[in-house]
Amino acid sequence: MRVTMIGTGYVGLVSGACFADFGHTVTCVDKDEGKIARLLKGEIPIFEPGLDELVKDNVEQGRLFFTTDPTAAIRDADAVFIAVGTPSRRGDGHADLSYVYAAAEEIAGLMNGYTVVVTKSTVPVGTGDEVEAIIKKVRPDADFAVVSNPEFLREGAAIGDFKRPDRVVVGTNDERAREVMRQLYRPLSLNETPMVFTERRTSELIKYAGNGFLAMKITFINEIADLCEAVGANVQEVAKGIGLDNRIGRKFLNAGPGYGGSCFPKDTLALMKTARDANAPIELIEATVRVNSARKQKMAQKIIEALGGSVAGKTVAVLGLTFKPNTDDMRDAPALDIVPTLQAEGAKVRAFDPEGMNEAKHMLKDVQFATGPYDCVQNADAVVIITEWDQFRALDLDRIKDTLKTPVLVDLRNIYRPDEMRAKGFTYVSVGRP
Repeated sequence: MRVTMIGTGYVGLVSGACFADFGHTVTCVDKDEGKIARLLKGEIPIFEPGLDELVKDNVEQGRLFFTTDPTAAIRDADAVFIAVGTPSRRGDGHADLSYVYAAAEEIAGLMNGYTVVVTKSTVPVGTGDEVEAIIKKVRPDADFAVVSNPEFLREGAAIGDFKRPDRVVVGTNDERAREVMRQLYRPLSLNETPMVFTERRTSELIKYAGNGFLAMKITFINEIADLCEAVGANVQEVAKGIGLDNRIGRKFLNAGPGYGGSCFPKDTLALMKTARDANAPIELIEATVRVNSARKQKMAQKIIEALGGSVAGKTVAVLGLTFKPNTDDMRDAPALDIVPTLQAEGAKVRAFDPEGMNEAKHMLKDVQFATGPYDCVQNADAVVIITEWDQFRALDLDRIKDTLKTPVLVDLRNIYRPDEMRAKGFTYVSVGRP
């Protein structure tokens, strides 16, 4: 099939490359000339494991194309995906849909013959209705269907998530559109992937409800971690004990400095605002947003307490800046709250991240960026692990201890064992463990 992807951000680029790998002919369109120029030269603007090879292979096979001109791409397409950003609007937290609506207008003016217009972007309930209205206003004679097809990609594991998903959700009542979507995802039938067909508004809400629940689950275990510290229990063992219950599950039960990234922060805010506007407020989500925001400041205070109650004039080495490993995404990363708080209390911060430093340099001021973990901890008063990159899981602890001024290690991801760290002579602080 002929597929056009409007937007070459994280979702658009990964989805486009995977659809091409399924055998479809895919054209990715973006107004950013610099980004398209890089893609045409084989340069991938984001870090996602395996994406560079996937793009390269499908370009060479003549299935994947990049352009700034949408004319032919939309005119010839069986399906046009809208995969543009929907950031939170400043001031009120609602999703900014201006890019989605602009894409809808452009598609309306260029499409030819029956076209399935698919919202891949994360959008509030009712957005598909508005996209449909925009297209009908521009082209009253158009033959089309607007479909909701939310993405469920985890950064760092996106290709696997697309090719081996738990489910594919499709929101439409148009039988022709359903058949187009079945053909697009036909390769997944070999894995017997469930395809959930539902109404469009239901599909839109599934995405927000899913992310809201996962954010709530993370926040729940973080609050349990605080209780564990207060009563002398171990949050990792609590998480294991409840995670073995199939009704709860093991995933998203790792205590830490709070959630971040491109989805959970903005999607929980958007869900909260949508619910309020519908006069059906979701108090659990409102509490989740509030608790997660406060958590990042609480982690900064944990670091300060580990250094005797003051970081003034001290050097803190930070390992990991991105919101999670295997991505260069700094959006709403806990480090963006923790580092400035330490600096405001007088600390000098030196940091290292395997992939996120280019982005971090634009978002964090007065931070010294190191070339590696051991360079980062040199003569520091303490080392803090914020992101659990694999290369931080097996550090030479003797070398770390000899390099630090004082053997203080604050582990906000519970990578190491408290008894091992005590035996090594560290003052070791973790999350939710005695």
